[in-house]
Amino acid sequence: MKPKKIPMRMCLGCNEMKPKKELIRVVKSPEGEISLDFKGKAAGRGAYICRSAECLEKARKARRFEKQFSCKIDDSVYEVMVNELGKEPQNS
Repeated sequence: MKPKKIPMRMCLGCNEMKPKKELIRVVKSPEGEISLDFKGKAAGRGAYICRSAECLEKARKARRFEKQFSCKIDDSVYEVMVNELGKEPQNS
């Protein structure tokens, strides 16, 4: 039996490939709303970042989410994401 393949995703902040479980999914819903998706199950276009505010900030500065989702992202959306990231339980 082959060992189970671990799905890898790239963090938009540090551009490192990491196991999907270690990253947080940022999702753009079909309605165009952008939010953090801790469960990884929300419908919509997804992008991934590390569980650090540092990577979120890097991705924000380089406008990587805007390129990924091809839309303008308001500063308030980033503020909500930073707050959610801070509240997230570390051992999830």
